[in-house]
Amino acid sequence: MYIIFFLLWIIFNGRITAEIVIFGLVIAAAVYWFVCRFMDFGPEKDLAYAKKLGLLIQYFGVLAKEIALANFATLRLVCSSSREIEPVLVQFDTDFKSDTSKFLMANSITLTPGTITVSVEDNRFTVHCLDKSFAEGIESSVFVKLLRKMEG
Repeated sequence: MYIIFFLLWIIFNGRITAEIVIFGLVIAAAVYWFVCRFMDFGPEKDLAYAKKLGLLIQYFGVLAKEIALANFATLRLVCSSSREIEPVLVQFDTDFKSDTSKFLMANSITLTPGTITVSVEDNRFTVHCLDKSFAEGIESSVFVKLLRKMEG
């Protein structure tokens, strides 16, 4: 977090000089101390987030790939005159422990074309799919596996 504060200081200043760097190091330290002292944060949380950073980057890479694939699948479905579109409402349960995982899962589903998260109640997701083929395997998707890995 300290590094993020320092980098934000440098970016917002728009140039790098010795004075800006030294003052930025001091200001970033003061802000980091404040966050640790009054906002229930600390170096141990920094380490936990750093360990999950690789998985988070992998998650967003997979999300970008799935969005692209779903775009093509939706385009193929909509442009196909021979295929009948069969919308479906799917409910499935997950075993996520954190609200962050539920949040990421719900938004990943909604960002993927052809699917929309209708509701999330406890660990039950309700998803509207443009076609029943989009609903296949949604409860055991790569998103679920990566989020479980990030939680555990």
